Amino acid sequence: MLNSILTGSLTIEIFLLCMACSVILGGIIAWAHSKCNNSSKGFVLTIALLPAIVQMVIILVNGNLGTGVAVMGAFSLVRFRSIPGNAKEITSIFIAMAIGLATGTGYLAVAGLFVAIIVFLNFIYNKSKFGEPKNIEKDLNITIPEGLDYAEIFDDLFEKYTTKSELVMVKTANMGSLYKLNYRIGLKKQVHEKAFIDELRCRNGNLEITLAKVAFGMDEL
Repeated sequence: MLNSILTGSLTIEIFLLCMACSVILGGIIAWAHSKCNNSSKGFVLTIALLPAIVQMVIILVNGNLGTGVAVMGAFSLVRFRSIPGNAKEITSIFIAMAIGLATGTGYLAVAGLFVAIIVFLNFIYNKSKFGEPKNIEKDLNITIPEGLDYAEIFDDLFEKYTTKSELVMVKTANMGSLYKLNYRIGLKKQVHEKAFIDELRCRNGNLEITLAKVAFGMDEL
């Protein structure tokens, strides 16, 4: 049942069957990706068509050393994308390419089973809290006047409102008359953010304060 259908010479019927399987499975993966992630239409279309493209390459160089070279070249496409992608996007690219490799070598049943398992796991992991941080992490940016010693000025507030705090960066601004402090903090549960910010404003002379969600893009693939 899981054997390859490419046991003899390639016929138009077998080619069209492999192509149809690639397009259908690619569409399923693209649909699953769009349901669980926010990506552009162009990227979703790429995921849908990539299995058929990889399948065509594998069929044309089927057997011998060519297959190995084609596989290496195909996977190297991920490295040379013009715009860096996050981990989920690169994972979807690898999944689409794996489908193309399977259909290109005639293992249609294997490709279908693989897609069913991957789509199921994708929805399960996205709906669950698997991999989510235990604490609510935020980026805190505070502007203070140059005469204020920032070393310990906010320590008592951090102890009151946060589970952790780390000074990530210090930057001067306005010809050195201001300091911009960047903290990575973990807020305690049920913390009222406005009350936290109001107390910070009393310490920094009511200068600019920004509290934002942590952007994990820098930490992804």
